[in-house]
Amino acid sequence: MKLLSLNRASAQTLITRQGVVRSAIRKQAAGGPLSVHELGLEGDEQADSSVHGGVTKAIYAYPSEHYPFWQTVRAQAQVADWGAALPWGHVGENLSLQGLLETQVWQGDRLVFADCELIVTEPRQPCFKFAAVMGFPQAVKLMAQSGYCGFYLAVRRAGTLRAGEAFTLEPGPRLVSVPQLFKLAMQRHQVGGLEA
Repeated sequence: MKLLSLNRASAQTLITRQGVVRSAIRKQAAGGPLSVHELGLEGDEQADSSVHGGVTKAIYAYPSEHYPFWQTVRAQAQVADWGAALPWGHVGENLSLQGLLETQVWQGDRLVFADCELIVTEPRQPCFKFAAVMGFPQAVKLMAQSGYCGFYLAVRRAGTLRAGEAFTLEPGPRLVSVPQLFKLAMQRHQVGGLEA
């Protein structure tokens, strides 16, 4: 398992179907090592702390294996050219991971890096800001249906992260998985009403 990219953003104006909002969803790859503290990555912001950020949602991780899916559906929605690559961070993630899917992760599992340790807390829930960044309103429903949601992490041991470094997954109590939590969240929000 590998950390492919560290991504961060400052809050900026985002035009959505619900109006103009502030958001830091437009993450960009950051060069060099970054410090990790209790509330996230050095230099990263969360514009709406009611749904992002805080101790239990300090860092958002996303499997790189899902990027081809989003590239394809964006091309089908005619908002991007076929074969147009998405840059790391486009899904809004802080950590672009390789080799670790949602189906392999449970609440309480730990991602152990050389100088930092993170703990899985919950899946990300899609919102209208995600649809705005992806460029088409059905993106929210597609995330809900595919389960390609990624997951939030709390910082168990602060330190430093570097793009390209390997990490290990240490099992937690393994009582509830990220897909189970995501399914429950989508049932609560009645997936049919998620479209932005």
